[in-house]
Amino acid sequence: MDIPISSRDFRCLQLACVALGLVAGSIIIGVSVSKAAAAVGGIFIGAAAVGLLILAYPFLKARFNLDRILPTIGSLRIHPQPGPDHGEGRSSANGNKEGVRSSLSTVSRTLEKLKPGGRGAGEG
Repeated sequence: MDIPISSRDFRCLQLACVALGLVAGSIIIGVSVSKAAAAVGGIFIGAAAVGLLILAYPFLKARFNLDRILPTIGSLRIHPQPGPDHGEGRSSANGNKEGVRSSLSTVSRTLEKLKPGGRGAGEG
């Protein structure tokens, strides 16, 4: 027995189920004494949230053109920006090595100061 239903009525039924899940979950959490009962209320609220996402997906897909955005989000890569130029004639690889050496020497000096009995232990 098939009963014809309009798209608008179907959306209203979906929204009513979401609202019922939110209300039921909130009531269960509100009156629960044990943690297990509160977990069941959380499951109701989670199911209602999934129902809300299912309800809102067609709108979000049309509004934000998800068919175009989702593939680009999946192919995002981080591209580091090159540092400032340290002069002419120096290769970028050599400049990068010098920067790493400078950073390592700074870290080494800081660790030396933190060691008990180190150079900078008496300063302060």
